[in-house]
Amino acid sequence: MRTVEWKNNALHLIDQRLLPSRFEVIAYRDYHDVTKAITEMVVRGAPAIGVTAAFGMALAAQQSPATDRDSLLIDLDQAKKILDEARPTAVNLKWATDRVMKYARGLVLKNVDDIRSSVLAEAQKMADEDVEINIRMAKHGAALIHDGDSVLHHCNTGALAVVDYGTALGVIRMAHEQGKKIHVFVDETRPRLQGARLTAWELKNLNIPFDLIADTAAGHFMRSGKVKGVFVGADRITANGDVANKIGTYQLAVLAKENGIPFYSVAPTSTVDLSLPDGSHIPIEERPMDEVLNLQFNGERVTPEGITARNPAFDVTPNKYVTAIVTENGVVYPPFEEGLRKAVQP
Repeated sequence: MRTVEWKNNALHLIDQRLLPSRFEVIAYRDYHDVTKAITEMVVRGAPAIGVTAAFGMALAAQQSPATDRDSLLIDLDQAKKILDEARPTAVNLKWATDRVMKYARGLVLKNVDDIRSSVLAEAQKMADEDVEINIRMAKHGAALIHDGDSVLHHCNTGALAVVDYGTALGVIRMAHEQGKKIHVFVDETRPRLQGARLTAWELKNLNIPFDLIADTAAGHFMRSGKVKGVFVGADRITANGDVANKIGTYQLAVLAKENGIPFYSVAPTSTVDLSLPDGSHIPIEERPMDEVLNLQFNGERVTPEGITARNPAFDVTPNKYVTAIVTENGVVYPPFEEGLRKAVQP
């Protein structure tokens, strides 16, 4: 099934908090619960979050008691405000709710049930577009991977991070499907271990050779010449090509540049935020400190009681460390300002 899927008049999400030990799907019929699912990372990955929010808007339309167009639009706008606050860094979320809201306002329909149906159809269209976009990105990016390459991947950017197929991991998957013999170094990605839990699970199911490594081992494998490229996703890319992505991405980019290794960010143009000039303007989500403090070793908590922790979910990689940005409209190289503008508005 798709990571984000509408069926039987409900939104169905794979509960990514439970993988790889359990595969469970939760059905949602209330947009408030969808907002909570985004915040609590039942669903994660910028494109998946965006489409989930779009379906959240469709649920809000269905939940609304409105009997006229204007009242329904007011309820949708309220739902949008709530959904937009779920996770602030991933720009795809607001991009999706903006698109649905603009679409709803542009409808000339007067019957509110027709508007509800049309909003749902728009959300479904966005889900289908996501899959098609990922395939296009994958084909562009796979050309950057050569037969015999070992590449390093951070966090999870596969089918679980989108509706289906993937962004950076989609590129790796496409290279594998093209018959290239490749190998992947998978960062565990602390503190929530998206690499160890999710990427390893996906690669195993796809029969793509990989080794899981500690986050702190990345520099060792780069310096030893074993890594030919670094592939990551993005949660927001600013007009100048700065990349906000999962915490730990910045240090990988610095290490890659130090060792002469290309560093690629793979993301749909919906992740590009041309309204922000650079990464200093990106809001960085800080998650609960318990995600760091509750770490266990041999079944025992490793941290002393009574201490505090900091837990930023993302960091920003300056554009000088980014070799190229892979989008569905092609691979963008520096200078990024012009290239990203053309990619977003082809």
